[in-house]
Amino acid sequence: MIQALEVKARKGLRIWLRFSDGSAGEVDLSDLAGRGVFEAWDRGGVFEGVHVAPHGAVAWNDEIELCADSLYLELTGKSAEEVFPGLRTGS
Repeated sequence: MIQALEVKARKGLRIWLRFSDGSAGEVDLSDLAGRGVFEAWDRGGVFEGVHVAPHGAVAWNDEIELCADSLYLELTGKSAEEVFPGLRTGS
């Protein structure tokens, strides 16, 4: 199972991630900004507080977290079927 090991905030509502398989790079989260719980990123210092939570999610506080698996797929461009070979989609 691939895990997020490190995350850092970057300018423009981007995060840099490093995963246990060596994959690393930036993901743009600006499309989430200003919507729902992500309005918190408008407050000074909140976005910069990004971290990998003990359970593996990429988190900012108790209310905002993103699935590390989905961020991995976004970063690498891989499909869910490539990363999770036992996954079945559709029929």
